[in-house]
Amino acid sequence: MTPLERRATGALAAIFALRMLGLFLVLPVFALEARSYPGGDDPALIGLAMGSYGLTQAFLQMPFGMASDRLGRKRVIVAGLLVLALGSLVAALATSLPWLAAGRALQGAGAVSAAVTALLADQTREAVRTKAMAVVGGSIGLMFALALVAAPPLAAWAGLPGLFGLTGVLALAGVAGVLWWAPPEPALTRSTGRAPLGALLRHGDLLRLNAGVFALNAIQLAMWVAVPGMLVQAGLARMHHWWVYLPAVLASFVVMGLGLFRLERRGYLRAALLGSIALVALAQLGLLGAAAGRGGAGVGWLALLMFVFFCGFNALEASQPSLVSRMAPDALRGTALGVYNTLQSLGMFAGGAMGGALVKFTGPTGLFTATLLLSLVWLAITWGLGSVGRAAASVPQR
Repeated sequence: MTPLERRATGALAAIFALRMLGLFLVLPVFALEARSYPGGDDPALIGLAMGSYGLTQAFLQMPFGMASDRLGRKRVIVAGLLVLALGSLVAALATSLPWLAAGRALQGAGAVSAAVTALLADQTREAVRTKAMAVVGGSIGLMFALALVAAPPLAAWAGLPGLFGLTGVLALAGVAGVLWWAPPEPALTRSTGRAPLGALLRHGDLLRLNAGVFALNAIQLAMWVAVPGMLVQAGLARMHHWWVYLPAVLASFVVMGLGLFRLERRGYLRAALLGSIALVALAQLGLLGAAAGRGGAGVGWLALLMFVFFCGFNALEASQPSLVSRMAPDALRGTALGVYNTLQSLGMFAGGAMGGALVKFTGPTGLFTATLLLSLVWLAITWGLGSVGRAAASVPQR
């Protein structure tokens, strides 16, 4: 990478990491801590509150992405982070589960993922873009690992209100990073023409990637409705859940670094994508077996399944947005990534809401049956993915 590419990658990875750390802090403990709120005895309502963040993200990712094409990336990112801080304050002050869901929904209204990813794509060459996206993905993964370690003691000390308050502070720190650390925007990030949205929505390979990010996030959010309870059932106290999550996440980074970039350099990125989806499906199959087995699964088996899942998850988080940024024209990159992140957010909402409902009415067995079937459908859809270079996947402009 050039010095400018390194600066852009570092700054935007840090901004993404600050934003996601606050959001991740609540995931490992939300299903357990939300039980103390009025209405917290309803798993479906807990799942809805967890996933409401994704619903507002879904509605606003595309407008934020399109706005970043017209108004500039940085303005949109700052505005979104301020909304995230406001939503965190509402959630911190919530006294019931519906108000908690409202705060989560307002957090989701700060839908800046597309704008941040588009700014990173603007400032990196295609030859290093997957690596830059992987750095961002890696920083997100590290924040997830940190959240897994920090969330239980922080929740025990300050509860969900304290975690949401910290999320607001981290969002404001992200604003400072945008204003004083991130490099200036290149001129090509601004567009005054009308985006041919229909062409983006009809593009076959972009549709496959959009469907993929929906499935990935639906599966991930649905898992967190059931996995913490399975670990508790296996005899691991919630304060020690990071003993499983942290090694799984860190080891998966090593696997991704040794495998994904080498496969991309050799022209096997499509094979890497399909293999990563297969790993996600394999993890769901294992979790289904663990949920269906009498007496539950042991901690070691669950830890292995988490490792398999994160190997696939991290590789997909790095490669899929990189491919979207290559396939979209420069002037429509924010719009294309807005569509992509819309499907990502819809997946988060669907995973949280449907995961809670499935656990309530069918138990973990029904939940993991659904996630396994979804991952297999996803694999079938992605099988038809064509060449991944820009020349083979351009969208016509008007």
